[in-house]
Amino acid sequence: MMTENEYYQTIDRHGFAEFKDRGSRFMAHAFPMITPDDFKQQLQLLKKEHPKAVHHCFAYRLGLDGHQFRVSDDGEPSGSAGKPILGQIDSKGLTDTGVIVVRYFGGTLLGVPGLINAYKSSAAMALQMIPVIQKPVEIIYDVNFDYTTMNEVMMVVKQFNCSVLHQEMQLFCLLKIGIPKSRLDEVLYRFKELHTVTIQKSK
Repeated sequence: MMTENEYYQTIDRHGFAEFKDRGSRFMAHAFPMITPDDFKQQLQLLKKEHPKAVHHCFAYRLGLDGHQFRVSDDGEPSGSAGKPILGQIDSKGLTDTGVIVVRYFGGTLLGVPGLINAYKSSAAMALQMIPVIQKPVEIIYDVNFDYTTMNEVMMVVKQFNCSVLHQEMQLFCLLKIGIPKSRLDEVLYRFKELHTVTIQKSK
């Protein structure tokens, strides 16, 4: 049975929408992300793709508790871009999600209310292009084992839908895995049955 703290809402693909107002074009790109580095890579790609754009405003929210977030008005009046974009991410209850809105200025001033509406609308349109999905909350563990135990270890990983985040396969092997919170006790029990396996919560 699903409980609220075992799942979270996010997106799993890119979405794009364009909003126009009095000659200005607002091109919104919504995308899934896990780390700030993911976001930086996406921002650099868009800056290369749109080098003549006057503003690249954005917002993102990360983490299961949603406490990690960032907004940027990128030269627009304070509070007119980043916060309205973040508001659209929050209105859908999303995390691990970023939205960048690229603006080409059309020559007519929109004023702060107009900018707020434009950034809010373009972000909302981009997010509407992507279905919201539920993903299981995962607890990260390090699994150390002898190479001869690989088949048994991978069977547990597959059976309980654990995510493999990192692996080192040599004579002595290391897996960094994400264990669904709802199956944590079962997975730990199964690994403890394998005497050549040690597992500990990742730091």
